[in-house]
Amino acid sequence: MIMRTIVAMMFCLTIGAAAAQNTLAPPESFASITDTEQRSAAFFTELGKVLTHPRCVNCHPAGDRPHQANEGRLHQPPVERGADGRGLPAMRCSICHQNANFDPGRVPGHPEWQLAPREMAWEGKTIGEICVQIKDPARNGGRKPEDLIHHIGEDTLVGWAWAPGYGRAPAPGTQKEAGALVEAWVKSGAICPVN
Repeated sequence: MIMRTIVAMMFCLTIGAAAAQNTLAPPESFASITDTEQRSAAFFTELGKVLTHPRCVNCHPAGDRPHQANEGRLHQPPVERGADGRGLPAMRCSICHQNANFDPGRVPGHPEWQLAPREMAWEGKTIGEICVQIKDPARNGGRKPEDLIHHIGEDTLVGWAWAPGYGRAPAPGTQKEAGALVEAWVKSGAICPVN
């Protein structure tokens, strides 16, 4: 009886931890952090759950090959970034990745399917390093922090991370929740966490 109780408790703790990792805390939950800079960094740390998730990192690789699946393994078939991030001339992303997910073939899709530019590589970086990078117009597509509110909160290609199709875990929370965190981060000074 005691052993079953212990096993049941461990199961509940495991499920609870997994559920907590797949959610995003809303900006108002950080109200108890009175220091504005610390609160701003906390907003970005929470957003880091999304930015470091395989749905994002797979398309923000350190090299020229995308990754795939929940494990972040190298893309198969072996494809390369290409000059425009949409593959090499003989193997464009759009050959396989159509306008929408094709769940019977387990192929994700979106009309703008592509890799993020090299300067936007997040793979292997800390949340603090991603934050510094995402604020740098030379490495974020020329965006101001305010532009990231729309990019993360409303862009449909980014939104794919929350509707990735069969067999792929979605990014934590929702795109709207991620957008709210970005907005709170920007409005509180866009302070980066130190890590």
